Amino acid sequence: MSEKFIPIKAISATSNGIRHWPAPDNIVTSAGESRDRLQRPLRDLRISVTDRCNFRCTYCMPKEVFTKDYPYLSHSELLSFEEITRSASIFVQHGVRKIRLTGGEPLLRKNIEDLIAMLAALRTPEGEALDLTLTTNGSLLRKKAQALRAAGLTRLTVSLDALDDKIFKQMNDVDFPVSDVLDGIHAANQAGFEKIKINMVVKKGVNEQEVVSMARHFKSTPHILRFIEFMDVGDSNAWQAQEVLRSDEIIRLLEAAGMPLIQLPAQQLGETAQRYQHRDCSAELGFISSVSHAFCRDCNRARLSTQGMLYTCLFASEGHDLREHLRAPSYGADSDAIISTIIGQIWQTRDDRYSELRDQARQTEHRKKIEMSYIGG
Repeated sequence: MSEKFIPIKAISATSNGIRHWPAPDNIVTSAGESRDRLQRPLRDLRISVTDRCNFRCTYCMPKEVFTKDYPYLSHSELLSFEEITRSASIFVQHGVRKIRLTGGEPLLRKNIEDLIAMLAALRTPEGEALDLTLTTNGSLLRKKAQALRAAGLTRLTVSLDALDDKIFKQMNDVDFPVSDVLDGIHAANQAGFEKIKINMVVKKGVNEQEVVSMARHFKSTPHILRFIEFMDVGDSNAWQAQEVLRSDEIIRLLEAAGMPLIQLPAQQLGETAQRYQHRDCSAELGFISSVSHAFCRDCNRARLSTQGMLYTCLFASEGHDLREHLRAPSYGADSDAIISTIIGQIWQTRDDRYSELRDQARQTEHRKKIEMSYIGG
């Protein structure tokens, strides 16, 4: 285990790496939009609902770290569905319009469809429903797809790193067959999820040969394949810059294989993926290029961990404890207003832009980064 690695169990109300905010003396009512020091609004909230996963992908939860004896969180340490929904409703008052449920593997959280129904009932100050989405490895999608749709889930993203079964099993490291994930995608499509996003993390020397196969497979479907550069999230995945296959290299691979692309305009500010389409106007593709083309400048995402710690960057080393305020017995009727004020203070002091400063940060900083399996992608 890397000495920089932050075990999930260490993230508690008294551990290093967690900032505690006192109850404010003055409660500030949200004006409907919070902006950070770089004038980035808060629009997207990613909520991790479990620290557990049934895969051991080498770039996220490598088996040598997350062993069978790994100390996962107890049920009492997790935010309840009611606490998650309450938190989300407060974030909505600060401008959040999209919520993504992540993990670990979110479909491992018992009765996850109940949480989705609770979040689907939330409304913006203008009375509009939220964009409610979920990212999954697809292993339980066949079983859960219909219930997710019925509960009010808007969209789905499925992680799939290869079509070749041997390579896929090598990457998930639990011998899980790719056919079951493809079957889950089909079941989700039948349940009413039309444009499913398919996320492929590309790691040079491991699955780069699958780029063309994946593009060809999803070219004739309504789904959107997205290529993700291998990122240095956390400290457990042994990230090396030479293992990154840059997005422009992937585009050249596709062009050489007879699949030229044309770039599409962004649909909204803060999109993580650059949008492309096959030149023959078939399927859309996306490229998430945190390493080669950082998009910090428009980042409008906050992350709420399974334990209720707020992180303002995927590459953060410090979280902010909201759970202690959610569970404070003495706040009374002012409880939500106190939490709202603290969230506003946190966002207004935010100046994260790790991806833009990656090379400098890796050379000069010796800080621990939180693991992606703890706060989601």
